Amino acid sequence: MVWLDAQAAKALEPELRVYAALHSPSTGIVDSHSLMLAYQADAERHGATVALNASVVSADVSGKEKVLRVRDAASGEESDVRAREVVNAAGLHAPAVAACMAGLPQRLVPRAYFARGHYFSLQGKTRFRHLIYPLPEHGGLGVHLTLDMAGAAKFGPDVEWVEGERYAVDPARADTFYPAIRTYFPGLPDGALAPAYSGIRPKVSGPGQPSADFIVQGAADHGVPGLVNLFGIESPGLTSSLALADLVVARLVDSKL
Repeated sequence: MVWLDAQAAKALEPELRVYAALHSPSTGIVDSHSLMLAYQADAERHGATVALNASVVSADVSGKEKVLRVRDAASGEESDVRAREVVNAAGLHAPAVAACMAGLPQRLVPRAYFARGHYFSLQGKTRFRHLIYPLPEHGGLGVHLTLDMAGAAKFGPDVEWVEGERYAVDPARADTFYPAIRTYFPGLPDGALAPAYSGIRPKVSGPGQPSADFIVQGAADHGVPGLVNLFGIESPGLTSSLALADLVVARLVDSKL
């Protein structure tokens, strides 16, 4: 990280309103969908089977062999999956999956909070070459500017606490985006934002509470060998996905000692 005064920051991004900035020369972007497909391909090359559209109905993790009752979304049929080790990395639904596990102390299952964030795309050619992050706000990173692989600019996310999964983007929310963006990009023209998409962050801390870190529970935490639960793995989890994988493996190895 390199500390930049206003003059140095504006030399990199002339459209930026800034008093000072931290510059990360090594920061980059990836195609997240291609990354996920690459992970899946690697897993299948090593013998994994990927079963989509299947939900965990119940589980018993009390024994050496874990038993998961799984329902096929298309047929509704249920069957048992047996494994020596189980990693609960169900994202938004990780607490719900953990809550259905017999043999897991339920006092260790955190409450799930859903924080929806909306994105708006910039119409026309972007004037920026770097990702721009303002100071964080409670519940998120603030309305920042990000670039996709094609060089198009998007702004977001904001923070809206919701009870369930809803992903529609109300165009009227742009009214709150313009003043937030203009704190650092005063030249943003009226009418330049169009609805893009939304996502939900799987938080384990709610409105008004201090932000919680990732929770990676292994046997040392809950006393169940061969089980790892991952809670509250929100957007930085993509950036740290390989490091998280190493941590999960370490938790599983530790449970065998």
